[in-house]
Amino acid sequence: MTDAPTDIPAGASTAELLGSHRPLEIPPGVEEVDLEAAFGRLLFRASLLGSKLAEQKQAARAEQRELLGILVEVDDALAALGLDRELVALGRGAGLEATRRRLLGQLAKAKVRPMRLEGMTADPDLTEIVGTEARPGAAPETVVRTVVTGFFWEDEVLRRAQVVVAASEPDPEPDPEPERALEPSEVTDAVEAEAPEATEAVGPEVSETPEAPETPEAPEKPEATATVATAPVIRVQPKAAPPRARRRAKAVAQQAQQAQQAQQAQQAKRKN
Repeated sequence: MTDAPTDIPAGASTAELLGSHRPLEIPPGVEEVDLEAAFGRLLFRASLLGSKLAEQKQAARAEQRELLGILVEVDDALAALGLDRELVALGRGAGLEATRRRLLGQLAKAKVRPMRLEGMTADPDLTEIVGTEARPGAAPETVVRTVVTGFFWEDEVLRRAQVVVAASEPDPEPDPEPERALEPSEVTDAVEAEAPEATEAVGPEVSETPEAPETPEAPEKPEATATVATAPVIRVQPKAAPPRARRRAKAVAQQAQQAQQAQQAQQAKRKN
């Protein structure tokens, strides 16, 4: 660079301009400097400064994140105090709500915003499930209620939300298989098959008396009276049929009765 004189006339030629400049003085020892080594040292110092600045930026962001987390917890405390009946009765509720709105405004300036997750599927990165509720028509794992509000900070999650999700509906029980109507031939076979069991279940009481062994005739005594030994009566308890067999026997009997009535009606028509 050269010193530019201030008394240059207007319209001067290029030669006159170049001739009027004085060259700068070169400091002593400049010719002996290794420019490549000096440039390397400058690059190394620049990299060190960049690393130090990045570390300072990360530390400042971590401190800011911690401070914002504390302010979010203060918002939780203000919300809990706003629900205190004693404070509301003393007229402190309006002041608490105003303080909370001011705090949320400052958080919004710091790019902190609350999460709105109701009706959305619970995301593990955003939510922490603390309970379930039965909600008809809602898909499983759908957020139905927020217990603790979550917050975003710029593009990061400052705090996950604690939510209650819809419970999965239980599997419906399979319908019982309807009983098939029996054909007339099957009715006859079923009646014959159930007849012995019914007879055994409702049969009359049977008394068994063992025969007395024959004894040799003894001489008759005028004053002695003959005694006859009788064996105890044994009663056979009726055997109870299982519930399914009783229902089937009842259905078979009804179908047999209906078939008999239909047959009698046909015979009456033929006679007429």
